[in-house]
Amino acid sequence: MMVAGFDMVGNITVMSTMIQEINPIEAVAMQNPSSKTVFLDVREAPELAICRIEGAQHVAMSELATQFAAIPQDRPVIVFCHHGMRSRQVIQFLQSQGYDKLINLEGGIHAWAQEVEPTMATY
Repeated sequence: MMVAGFDMVGNITVMSTMIQEINPIEAVAMQNPSSKTVFLDVREAPELAICRIEGAQHVAMSELATQFAAIPQDRPVIVFCHHGMRSRQVIQFLQSQGYDKLINLEGGIHAWAQEVEPTMATY
């Protein structure tokens, strides 16, 4: 699914770049090594101590401006946070840096825990 976001620029609301989304069940199918999809966790370090998706790359949103070069541009990247809002902001930033294979995980790791790994700790 593609969704458009809106950003405030002064007093004018402008449409931002389209963001592709994927639900957790669809994302599981892309988790196999042959798909070469990267799962990118943009939550902060204390959140990682609670739960994580095995094998996901971590670049905290707060470190993104200096660490984004570590994120591959040649493969699909599923970006996630707690509920999916920060990951959308990260995607917008990465798109501005030339990334185009980005997918937002709908509902973030919270939805993943509910739909894919029900024994995962939540917060």
